[in-house]
Amino acid sequence: MEQKFKRTNMCGDLRAADIGSEVVLNGWVAKERNLGALIFIDLRDTTGISQVVIKKETTPEIYNIAENIRSEYVLAVRGVVSERESKNPKMPTGDIEVIVTELKILDKANTPPIYVKDDDNASESMRLKYRYLDLRKESLQKNLKLRAKLAKVIRDFLYDNDFVEIETPFLTNPTPEGARDYLVPSRVNPNKFYALPQSPQQLKQILMVGGMDRYYQIVKCFRDEDLRANRQPEFTQVDIEMSFVDAEDVMDINEKLVCKMFKEIKGIDLPTPFGVMPYSEAMEKYGVDKPDLRFGFELKHLEEVFKNTEFGLFKTALEDGKIIKGFNIGDYETEFSRKKIDKLTDFVKDYGAKGLVWIKFHEGEMTSSISKFLTEENIAAIKGLFNIDNNGLVFVVADDFETTNASLGNLRIKIARDLDILNDEEYAITWVIDFPMFEYDEEEERYAAKHHPFTHPNIEDIDLLETAPEKCRAIAYDLVINGEEIGGGSIRINNSELQDRVFRALSLNEDDIQRKFGYFIEALSYGTPPHGGIAYGFDRLVMLFAGTNNIKDVIAFPKTQSATCLLTGAPSPVSDEQLKEIHVKKI
Repeated sequence: MEQKFKRTNMCGDLRAADIGSEVVLNGWVAKERNLGALIFIDLRDTTGISQVVIKKETTPEIYNIAENIRSEYVLAVRGVVSERESKNPKMPTGDIEVIVTELKILDKANTPPIYVKDDDNASESMRLKYRYLDLRKESLQKNLKLRAKLAKVIRDFLYDNDFVEIETPFLTNPTPEGARDYLVPSRVNPNKFYALPQSPQQLKQILMVGGMDRYYQIVKCFRDEDLRANRQPEFTQVDIEMSFVDAEDVMDINEKLVCKMFKEIKGIDLPTPFGVMPYSEAMEKYGVDKPDLRFGFELKHLEEVFKNTEFGLFKTALEDGKIIKGFNIGDYETEFSRKKIDKLTDFVKDYGAKGLVWIKFHEGEMTSSISKFLTEENIAAIKGLFNIDNNGLVFVVADDFETTNASLGNLRIKIARDLDILNDEEYAITWVIDFPMFEYDEEEERYAAKHHPFTHPNIEDIDLLETAPEKCRAIAYDLVINGEEIGGGSIRINNSELQDRVFRALSLNEDDIQRKFGYFIEALSYGTPPHGGIAYGFDRLVMLFAGTNNIKDVIAFPKTQSATCLLTGAPSPVSDEQLKEIHVKKI
């Protein structure tokens, strides 16, 4: 590039103090306007936009070139910063413009298939197919810069607290983390496969066995599972592990880390210590293990209220040992017509509920989907339980523990969003602790690990491993912010005998244990320190600070919901010769 066109300033940095200076700007054409004697061009780079002006009277040759310039052309301009006659207070550079004395077209551009502006209304598929154009938008560039800054804040904090950044391999053994592995066939070892890591779980524990004391990395992980708004097949994890610690030690230093993030990124001083909520309380009051605490609508049990009911759904539920729960949305009852309530009924059915009962109170009058089954005693008990005077709307579900809580817990959040009562600048933070160690897998007819099989059981519950595993709690902790699990971790098992007991509780036989974890079990037998850690979903952290609900907004090259890349065409077919080399046959 010619020396005279090497940029001296960024487009978004010029201010009134620069008036009179000669500058060279490089960038893309965001907008061009030809007014006959004048051509105005909004020139954009990663810092913002400056208006540049080409005058026909003073620079006719440049004007002739500029007449053919279109959106997204790449330009270099030399000119003098001048005071703008018609100032634009909405632009940081709105007080100035650059009067062009020299201009060079660095590259032409075809007409873009999408507009390069945040409110272009392009479909997501078009945005992902032409991601290189989408990436030119201010919002995406802002998010990616925030992502980079957040990574630096985390690295700086952990380095200052004596953590060592260590890379772990991508080509490794399959590890049970609750999702399918992505498998990679080995060319030099026929009929054998690597697995891309769902998490570096065993390796970070082995680093503790190896005496590294404090480890971290910001690492890519992979899970072959169905996608949703905050999940991708490849995701980034902040992985942290510490030796000679208990749960309080891990939680304490991570509170300091989170406070550092909020201070550096948002300028907010968070109050500490964070709240702590047992898993049982979260499920009882909010129906989910990642409760959003920015609003009320707490769930309450109604079995006692309806113990003598003749309403079939409730009566059958009670006879079958199931539960009845509900919550009251209070004075928002006027926001929900019968038609809207019917849509909410469809919503809870997605979580397995057989139906949604509603009981509305408006200025003292009661209406309900089960009016004829409600006695005066029922009504009085409901009003007392939910503190209803004149107005309220109670939603009720009756089913097993999991279905009832999942239905109401997610309905609670949906209604809050529909009512637009969630403040994105308010941060409700809590630790959720005392998770169940196991959950029963109906399909496999055995217990599975709630988190992973290396989580240490609560000391008080170790003797329940063989006799009542469903009652065994884990020394595990999740950090929940505004209804999102931002990070989760646990104290790990550091004794091979206890690890073997946990494997037995999971109905793993000796062959399973040796095949999946043999090297790990052996490592534990050579002296393992008490240790624990946590892993943050880095993409979710960026989403939180960026104020978006879509993970694609904070990743440079995301996949679609079907795990495809519309930009590159991945995954794509490979040749028979390539398959032969890795000893794989087509089906």
